[in-house]
Amino acid sequence: MEKKIEKGNIRIIGGKYRGKKLYMGDKGTTRSTKQILKESVFNTLQWEVPDSTWVEVFSGVGSIGLEAISRGAKKAYFLEKDPEAVKVLQKNIDSMEPEKCEIILGDSFDTIWDVIEMLKRNREKAYFYFDPPFPIRKGYEDIYDRVIHLIKQMPKVNVEKILIEHQSSYPFPEQIGRYKLLKTRKFGKSAVSYYQ
Repeated sequence: MEKKIEKGNIRIIGGKYRGKKLYMGDKGTTRSTKQILKESVFNTLQWEVPDSTWVEVFSGVGSIGLEAISRGAKKAYFLEKDPEAVKVLQKNIDSMEPEKCEIILGDSFDTIWDVIEMLKRNREKAYFYFDPPFPIRKGYEDIYDRVIHLIKQMPKVNVEKILIEHQSSYPFPEQIGRYKLLKTRKFGKSAVSYYQ
């Protein structure tokens, strides 16, 4: 799964920067969201994106948050702990609208609370997109359990919707704390589940 990803093989699908290639870097540290999955997400939420705020958790190169910015989102937060991935992410942000983007370097399970504090202060809600490493990777076997535990603690007042990109074979529960599963869409080995 962790094969080397070539530069520029992922693009912005819609909006102001439609067709723009995103830099993927030379290191196989990130696994990009499938284009077909990303297209489905933004077709589903298209009318909700303008003027919204997005938090891309485990962001990698930032393809979800930057897609949202291209489609009129007012702000995107990118949570990533890998310094090499962050360098690539910064390049992608700099080529679009850096003033609307903020990178938060560190473990996403910790830094998400910094973002939630900012949302609380601004009395804002955000779309949270979780794209954790697949649990088949060494050291990430319990990643989905940790994500579920985190979501249970998230304050509803700051959450518009939660989207989780995950392995199709892993069934996320119908209910996570206050959040109810709206639907799951499968695309080969990857799937995305929507909660509200």
